[in-house]
Amino acid sequence: MDKTFTVSTSPHLKVREDTSTIMWAVNLALLPSAVASVYLFGLRSLFVILLSSAVCVAAEALSQLAFKKTITLFDGSALLTGILFAFNLPPTAPVWMIAIGSFIAIFLVKQLFGGLGYNIFNPALAARAVLLASWPVAMTTWTRPVNAFSLADAVTTASPLGIVKEAMRAGVAPELSFGYFDLFLGKIPGSLGETCKVALLAGGVFLIVVKVIDWRIPVSFIAAVAVLSLAFGRDPLFEVLSGGLILGAFYMATDPVTSPTTRKGRVIFGTVCGLLTTLTRNFGGFPEGVCYSILFMNMLTPLLEQYLRPRRFGT
Repeated sequence: MDKTFTVSTSPHLKVREDTSTIMWAVNLALLPSAVASVYLFGLRSLFVILLSSAVCVAAEALSQLAFKKTITLFDGSALLTGILFAFNLPPTAPVWMIAIGSFIAIFLVKQLFGGLGYNIFNPALAARAVLLASWPVAMTTWTRPVNAFSLADAVTTASPLGIVKEAMRAGVAPELSFGYFDLFLGKIPGSLGETCKVALLAGGVFLIVVKVIDWRIPVSFIAAVAVLSLAFGRDPLFEVLSGGLILGAFYMATDPVTSPTTRKGRVIFGTVCGLLTTLTRNFGGFPEGVCYSILFMNMLTPLLEQYLRPRRFGT
């Protein structure tokens, strides 16, 4: 019997995971944090998440039509960008700012660079950085958590890191009205998706177990912040549980497009992110530094890839 042999180049062993599978897995991992944000900050959180996601999906479709590319609305990447961008917004973010930021994330940061796989910055974080530079007051107006079904108005207050920063400037000890348990459960002011650490950690562990992300970046990121905070005389547990460290370390620093692919590169990437975050928190003008540290390392990812790539056999 005649047999037909197919000759092709490596790799010959293939896995089932593709871009769509990875993106939908991350979306699934973010679901507990989305539910927690609605419970903590009310139904307004659900509106922010839905609006951000809808604008991102629409901007993706319109951009691909304008650039005459294949429409890829069902791969989950635009939806993921919308959710992550919403997670970086305060609960009181106005509608126009949500729409502008979502459009920036998809059109300017992602599609203008060539689409998925070609962007050099994390779209959600880059959009947050643009909004923070343009409208800093609106982007740093935090409210206390309220029950989802509460009729009480949200009370504006400072974030935990903001309280510490103001106390450092005044040269006095910070007066915190919450403890570690409140930080862990998210009963603190902050962005929609960064406060509930138990939900973020549950999703992060899930992504590591199913091998969607590598543990080296989040572990080195968090460990660097903890160790360096101790060196600067700050409470390491408070620093880890405050701000957007857990959200950034597990869900945005691990972006496969803008992070290194080598093991050494990932450790260096996470460690330097932790260093920059700690330096910003101690000496910068903003109380938080996760966003800018990841964006800075996104720029250095090509250099890490070039100098840390494995040596080819025979060279």
